[in-house]
Amino acid sequence: METQDPPTPLEALRTRLATIIAIPVTPFRADGAVDWDHHTALIRRLVGHGVDAVTPNGNTGEFYTLTEAETRRSVESAVAAVDGAAVVMAGVGLDVESAVLAARHAREAGAGALMVHQPVHPYRSAEGWIEYHRNIADAVPELGVVLYVRDPRIGGAQIRALGEHSPNVIGVKYAVPDPVRFAGVARDAGLRRFVWIAGLAELSAPGYWAVGATGFTSGLVNVAPGLSTALLRALRGGDYRKAMAVWESARAFEELRAADASADNVSVVKEALAHLGLCGRAVRPPSRVLPPDLRERIAELVEQWRREGWL
Repeated sequence: METQDPPTPLEALRTRLATIIAIPVTPFRADGAVDWDHHTALIRRLVGHGVDAVTPNGNTGEFYTLTEAETRRSVESAVAAVDGAAVVMAGVGLDVESAVLAARHAREAGAGALMVHQPVHPYRSAEGWIEYHRNIADAVPELGVVLYVRDPRIGGAQIRALGEHSPNVIGVKYAVPDPVRFAGVARDAGLRRFVWIAGLAELSAPGYWAVGATGFTSGLVNVAPGLSTALLRALRGGDYRKAMAVWESARAFEELRAADASADNVSVVKEALAHLGLCGRAVRPPSRVLPPDLRERIAELVEQWRREGWL
């Protein structure tokens, strides 16, 4: 009888990332500094509820408002907090040199993977997109690299070409709001070559799962980990009736996050956490602290989740 070779570390990591990718918030103190004690506590809470992957320096973590020193410490804090119980997939981005330096620091700090933010540049060619990610991936061949794709002009051909050159590019966080396009991109790039992560959180997860995703990102999981993990179980089990029941529980909260071009995306999560006493509601500009009417609405939703047992 033939025996199969054991999976390589990158293959094993790709399998492990087919899950909820939690994007933890970065809590701030009243004086505006990062509250590292609460950062640790929030990540430990996620791991305690069975979360297997966390992304410090994601958008829900207010990556673009953090200093270089803060982004580095965020990765170090996450690695220490998970204590080997979850994959730390560090967010990196901005210019190529900064992203490469951040990637190397993440490797030294003990992260197992990177999530590369979409390049911040007004003029992006398809060839330049490949080159940008190739430079970052090739600087840390030991780490798995997940692409954050928000640009509908990036298709399967570009992702496939990048993967052929850089074998440590193992996954795609797809955040273009078009499941039909996602289905084609995933198949053109290689449905089994990459782990495909629904990058628009719980509301997109069932539709994207139906056409090839095997994981989803979440900011909501910071607040109601039971809800997010219930959705994951239902999707893995092919129980779409249950998945859509859970989806309904997440809907109002996620629609508040998505309103006005996602202006309050982070503020809604932090307000819910503040209601639970888990961290302060402070955010950095250009986000805002929510007005009283929205704060009351979020309190109502959190109390509903408490009654439903999602917290």
